[in-house]
Amino acid sequence: MQTSVGSGPLRVHWFLPTGGDSREVLPGESGRAPDLAYLTQVAQACDRLGYDAMLTPCGTGCEDAWLATAALIPLTRRIRFLVAFRPALLTPTLAAQMASTYQRLSGGRLLVNMVTGAEPAELARFGIHDDKATRYEQTGEFIEILRGAWSGEPFDFAGDHYRVEGATTRAIPDPVPEIWFGGASEAAEQVAARHVDVYLAWGEPPAQVEVRVERMRRLAAEAGRTLRFGIRFHVIARPTADEAWAFADGLLAGMDADAIADAQRDFAATQSVGQQRMAALHGGDTDRLVVHPNVWAGIGLVRGGVGTALVGSYDEVADRMVEYHELGFEEFILSGYPHLEEAYWFGEGVMPRLRARGLLPAVDVGDAGTVFSFR
Repeated sequence: MQTSVGSGPLRVHWFLPTGGDSREVLPGESGRAPDLAYLTQVAQACDRLGYDAMLTPCGTGCEDAWLATAALIPLTRRIRFLVAFRPALLTPTLAAQMASTYQRLSGGRLLVNMVTGAEPAELARFGIHDDKATRYEQTGEFIEILRGAWSGEPFDFAGDHYRVEGATTRAIPDPVPEIWFGGASEAAEQVAARHVDVYLAWGEPPAQVEVRVERMRRLAAEAGRTLRFGIRFHVIARPTADEAWAFADGLLAGMDADAIADAQRDFAATQSVGQQRMAALHGGDTDRLVVHPNVWAGIGLVRGGVGTALVGSYDEVADRMVEYHELGFEEFILSGYPHLEEAYWFGEGVMPRLRARGLLPAVDVGDAGTVFSFR
């Protein structure tokens, strides 16, 4: 078997579309409401296909991540839930209690994704008006208290932003949830290096993202720690490259010039360093969308967040994932349009190739039944 070097096992995760789903990329073009019936379909498909976890986003455009995923616990068997939340909206001890309870109710299937960055208008909806530096300072203290409350002993803390006495939970969560976190600013990198388990990057070309991995390894080492690394992509995987690129072309055809121009104006005003980097990959130019072999920046023409997709045949997408894995990325969070169908395309097409290379364990469907196949 062929295996990558320089990093641990590869894990593949999917995205739970709690803001709605569609065959189109344009925001607001939801053809499928994020009701429990549809979210259950997506989650159960991923459970059967062998995905490790599902990222659930946060924000006013989505259903609440804690509640939506908790509803799926009894409807799924083994898949974990990577629940995103903004630490500024909860006290750290309450968050520790929620996560601890979640672990017991789910049989240990919770991961937490701290989301500090957001646009001012989104934060203002929740009454948050602190500047960016302050919010990252708060996040660092928040994580210290969170871990202290999970320690099994009453935890005291007095910092610049929080003061708690005897923080604890009813029982130590088992396992203690991993903390995932992303951010491209200097303040975000410092928080990640000192406090988190998995540092997340958006899908930039290897030459760009490799520099970040090397920098984050150095910063973590200076703090006496090590990090694991995750990367976020959309994906369009098909039996042949022509089929995959034809689907990408269809998505691009659905993006009108006004929508692209509106999105680029928003990106030009963003405070997010990560979003600035995504927008700079193409600059709104539809002739600059292939930024690396099989890495297409078309989704970022109109959507915020990760704007790149792995596009190609099953073998090509697997090859690109191996390339990123060799840079140190162990965790791949993927998504597609629509999320249900694309989970099957990738799960039945690319995952077997990764397993054949010794990078993924064999899928254990247990009593989940036969996996449906498109082809």
